[in-house]
Amino acid sequence: MNKNLNWQKHAIKPIDRERLMEHKSLVIWLTGLSGSGKSTIGNSVEKQLYQKGIHSYLLDGDDLRQGLSKDLGFSEHDRSENIRRIAEVAHTLRQSGLVTIVSTISPYKSNRELARDIISDHFFHEVYISCALEVCEQRDPKGLYHKARSGQISQFTGVDQPYEPPTSPKLTLPTDKLNIEQASLTLVHYIVSKVKEARS
Repeated sequence: MNKNLNWQKHAIKPIDRERLMEHKSLVIWLTGLSGSGKSTIGNSVEKQLYQKGIHSYLLDGDDLRQGLSKDLGFSEHDRSENIRRIAEVAHTLRQSGLVTIVSTISPYKSNRELARDIISDHFFHEVYISCALEVCEQRDPKGLYHKARSGQISQFTGVDQPYEPPTSPKLTLPTDKLNIEQASLTLVHYIVSKVKEARS
């Protein structure tokens, strides 16, 4: 860090924003293979939280790749930098009092641990969207597995790049066994149980 830079001391603290919004802020980090249902679940959960009066925001990996990280590729280094950037944004949104939902493959354990360090373990809730690779390939909503198998794209997670599953996530949602509605509702219940702690 540049020694000529200093952190600003904000008059309004995160706890003040939580009191204003009447719920706790945290980061829900959805990780899983492409096609596992992360974005669909994230969107559904954000809508349900909105309907419950819980202030939230969804950071979707595909969206961020087209803006914040459009200069990055899919090498291990670039994936790490992508996750670092997303984590910094999620951290800022969390400090603003929001329940922040991150939907991104984030295939490497080391990158997810980096995100945890940036956000802090207390506020970081890793949620594993678990789905068998063959099921993800059958779904293939974006046609990416087909492109990867046919050599049209490279460095694709699950085909020629590894995915390292979480070893101790706060919650696992097996979307090859649960439908989207069931998975989303389970996650909403989990989030509500955590944010209500600030109201008690």
